[in-house]
Amino acid sequence: MIVRIMGEGQLLLADSRFSELNRLDDELLAEVERGDGPGFRRTLHALLDKVREIGEPVPDDSLEPSELILPAPDATLDEVRAMLTDDGLIPG
Repeated sequence: MIVRIMGEGQLLLADSRFSELNRLDDELLAEVERGDGPGFRRTLHALLDKVREIGEPVPDDSLEPSELILPAPDATLDEVRAMLTDDGLIPG
């Protein structure tokens, strides 16, 4: 699956790797619901770092559609809240 981190670029992630991201996604969803700004910021960065760690960058000259879009590292709690679904940012 191709994942875009807004403002950074795209990464190719094997579908089998998404289970590693679900815990962080669940934490992020809970922190957004509670309005926990510091927790939200910490978990958002941990989620994006994990995606960067396990993903393989898609070349900049490749025109592949992103199947999942994640917020930029500097996104606000309200911006991420607007992006969330009932399952969080990452489909279950």
